[in-house]
Amino acid sequence: MDIKITKPTLLIDKNKCVHNIELMNGKALSSGVKFRPHFKTHQSAVVGKWFRDFGIDAITVSSVTMANYFAENGWNDITVAFPVNIHEIDDINRLAAKINLNIVLLNPESLNYLEKTITSKTGALIKADCGYHRSGIDADHIEKIYSLSNAIVLSTRIEFNGILAHFGNTYSAKNKEEVKEIYETSLSKLKHLCHELKGRSEKLFVSIGDTPSCSVIDEFKGVDEIRPGNFVFYDSMQLSIGSCTQEQIAVALACPVVAKNKERNEIVIYGGAVHLSKDFIEANSTKIFGYIAEPEENGWGEIIENTFVKSLSQEHGIIKASDKFFNKVSVGDVLYILPVHSCLTADLMRQYLTLDGEKIEMMKK
Repeated sequence: MDIKITKPTLLIDKNKCVHNIELMNGKALSSGVKFRPHFKTHQSAVVGKWFRDFGIDAITVSSVTMANYFAENGWNDITVAFPVNIHEIDDINRLAAKINLNIVLLNPESLNYLEKTITSKTGALIKADCGYHRSGIDADHIEKIYSLSNAIVLSTRIEFNGILAHFGNTYSAKNKEEVKEIYETSLSKLKHLCHELKGRSEKLFVSIGDTPSCSVIDEFKGVDEIRPGNFVFYDSMQLSIGSCTQEQIAVALACPVVAKNKERNEIVIYGGAVHLSKDFIEANSTKIFGYIAEPEENGWGEIIENTFVKSLSQEHGIIKASDKFFNKVSVGDVLYILPVHSCLTADLMRQYLTLDGEKIEMMKK
């Protein structure tokens, strides 16, 4: 890999990304569900094109701004999987006039406002909270969900397109078995909700999306659509959960070594919280802010044992190293850090460098 690294640089392995897309798309096809990948992870029109090669034509985003960016790059079927912000009505109207736009509704107040101000036919999904408790109407509150869905059905400009859920509590799972347990519990709540609403409306379209579930579960019975996002890159957190293998992690932050401390067996890198975020995983009561992978001719390889990013400040990263690795590394070397949360790392870095040296820009905020 003949790339000159002078500062923290987010490297992307296209082959690994494409392989991850192929696997998830194949799983969706075999399950007979719609695949609407979440693009908040990569936020790049170039990476988005890699999905098109598999016939994917519908996407999920996390903001109206992101929806507009991808609409400008040819995507015409977009779900904004974030509760609608009525202050963005002008942007929503501009988008809805030119693409198939789905928004997420949680309350009658937003619906009432939109009914007065929306200018084009717009799809809407109701978000059900199945245990994550971030946002959404509790899936057990059947009457509340029915009331809102009925109000949407009666709307003249907003079309009710079903139920959306995010099983985000899978991110706190320790292994695949816990992911499966959370998935089954959450899906059971969705199935109960749909059963209770049966007869009051047509068959409910059900959309779910989280990378651990979509990676670990093989067949999506009772689901119509999946919306994973992180899977395109994966990361150290997904590895610790069991969602992926080391070989599937498709991004690494290349960081120059600027100092060493022999007394503490610590290596100082140029790469801190403003590059990696401060997300961490825990192993044996130790906080880990990233793993270090062996450099290889065409990217990076296996994770180095007993070596990890132990702390981060704004620009500094401190690596706790094994004796063997500490002695092997010199000031001026470049190390490859597998981020804990690739979505946040990408969002902070704003661009990628392929293993061939091609620069890939992300959307501007």
